[in-house]
Amino acid sequence: MSVASTKRKIYKATMLSLSNICMAITVALVFFLIIYIFVKSIPYFSWELLSTSPSYLKGTIGVLPDIMNTIYIIFMALVLVLPMGVGTAIYLNEYSNRPKVEKAIEYCIETLAGIPSIIYGLVGMLVFCQFMGLQTSLLAGALTLMIMNLPTIIRTTQESLKTVPQSYREGAFGLGAAKWRVIRTVVLPCCIDGIVTGCILSVGRMMGESAALLFTAGFAHNLNGFFDAMHSAGATLTVALYVYAKEQGRFDVAFVIAAILMLMSLVINITATVLARRIQNKKGE
Repeated sequence: MSVASTKRKIYKATMLSLSNICMAITVALVFFLIIYIFVKSIPYFSWELLSTSPSYLKGTIGVLPDIMNTIYIIFMALVLVLPMGVGTAIYLNEYSNRPKVEKAIEYCIETLAGIPSIIYGLVGMLVFCQFMGLQTSLLAGALTLMIMNLPTIIRTTQESLKTVPQSYREGAFGLGAAKWRVIRTVVLPCCIDGIVTGCILSVGRMMGESAALLFTAGFAHNLNGFFDAMHSAGATLTVALYVYAKEQGRFDVAFVIAAILMLMSLVINITATVLARRIQNKKGE
């Protein structure tokens, strides 16, 4: 066995060992974080905490308004961002034939992706809350989250559209289908799993966002219906976690909110995975 061959084997074994160590550390950190949060939060879980609103007169705390506000703002932001993000990706990948325009749009997308969230919050407060007259409300927060998550939706949809073979489009055109019909009936069904992935990433960022929402959505613990909540201030779970931990020193409630966020993230990921598998199975049939 030559010296070069021995060096290659040692190098491969070393790199494989380092990769396994890094993987083990990553998995260990994830499990440690999950176990630590649940161990700290389980003693304080109660049905009253999860199903009631806070009452300063009675001295009780409830996180139901924060849970509902989180669901409302995520739903509204997705309703706003999906058509715009998917439509932009379709234009760039299927319609645009002007390289300079494409480069300009892609540069804007990359710039949006690199802006800190606190700046989004400041701009959202000045534009949506003050200039547009929405005041501090969940709608202003949803509009801010929409702009923040546009790059994620556009990029993931673009990459998914590129994976669709060109022969699929040519075959549909050969049968006499129009451009939009080809996109709607052939291209989009083939890349729906990528769009779902973009939604998962966007929802994850929305759930973990607090800086931008402090400026735009506020931190009121009010329980309202969907339409009333859109026009009033409301704290999401992440904002409530900050307020209870930093402003009030209630770390017991903060750990409960952290556990709720992790459970919601788990449910969303499982649901999206199941939907993606069903879509793949339907495509296979």
